[in-house]
Amino acid sequence: MSTTVDDHVAAKLSTLDRYLPLWIGAAMAFGLLLGRMVPDLDESLDRIKIDTVSLPIAIGLLAMMYPVLAKVRYRRIGDELADRRSLGLSLILNWVVGPLLMFTLAWIFLADLPELRTGLIIVGLARCIAMVLIWNDLACGSRELAAVLVAVNSLFQIVMYSVLGWFYLTVLPDWLGLDTQSLDVSMWAIAKSVLIFLGIPLLAGFLTRTIGEARKGTEWYEQRFLPRIGPIALYGLLFTIVVLFALQGERITSNPLDVVRVALPLLVYFALMWGGSFFVGHRLGFPYDRNTSIAFTAAGNNFELAIAVSIAVFGVTSGQALAGTIGPLVEVPVLVALVYASLWLRRRWYPEDLTDEHSELLR
Repeated sequence: MSTTVDDHVAAKLSTLDRYLPLWIGAAMAFGLLLGRMVPDLDESLDRIKIDTVSLPIAIGLLAMMYPVLAKVRYRRIGDELADRRSLGLSLILNWVVGPLLMFTLAWIFLADLPELRTGLIIVGLARCIAMVLIWNDLACGSRELAAVLVAVNSLFQIVMYSVLGWFYLTVLPDWLGLDTQSLDVSMWAIAKSVLIFLGIPLLAGFLTRTIGEARKGTEWYEQRFLPRIGPIALYGLLFTIVVLFALQGERITSNPLDVVRVALPLLVYFALMWGGSFFVGHRLGFPYDRNTSIAFTAAGNNFELAIAVSIAVFGVTSGQALAGTIGPLVEVPVLVALVYASLWLRRRWYPEDLTDEHSELLR
């Protein structure tokens, strides 16, 4: 039965959707090449800023997130907020398990490289509020739950990021007799990142659905309008990947051993966070779409924030900034692979959930 459904779905997917891993790989390679071949491209792109926010990255992320957030059925948000089990599990995974796991892996793999180790811990504290929405959408997770979890993570990030940075870089290492490090970053700097990368597309998506449904009706909005803007998300994703890798291409390719040293704990982190979350959610009886949203929000990280914090505190040429830069190099292909792993597990653990209507990579 699954083969028939898969064949039918594959026939319905556009060329862009069907070969998404290929396009993402090409975007990564193109960005790295640009960063190496065009003199001072990284500095030129990085100078295009609004305050401390890179404008090219902001444009790509907003284009990527807007169509996804325009698909959210906001009238269902109240039901998601009432689901304490989902929210509770997500909060534990994001703010207890994730940072502690990254701290442990950073010290296991990078004990002799303090700058990279600190950078990796900073990455573990930055919970994802941007790209996770598109990974969740590709894996057919619950858009409504993902929007709620991202919003909750954003609020926690504003309040707790500096506190957790102090705890994991100063307090906990001191308790364990390890080297300590300080992290001085303002709450406003974090709030600004959240407002730009989440607040703007969230408001745009909400207004688009509200006005569109009021003027044209829900059927027109979901059957005609959403399919038209859907591809913008993937174009935004590819553009963002090119810019991210072009900004840091020279540093990444000039430090191949450092890339490998940081990539190994990141690979373990993504596998354990996503796999452990998905397994626990399945055992707790969560339906596929909710389990998927919880797993991807648990596994993703806000590399944009981690890179910005590392540059602001330690400098653009620091090892901490390099560790944050390596993050997307690992996260993008790994989470694309996890999208397919999620759809594969769906066929085996949730066979009752398989319908032609919901089996497309992008609904």
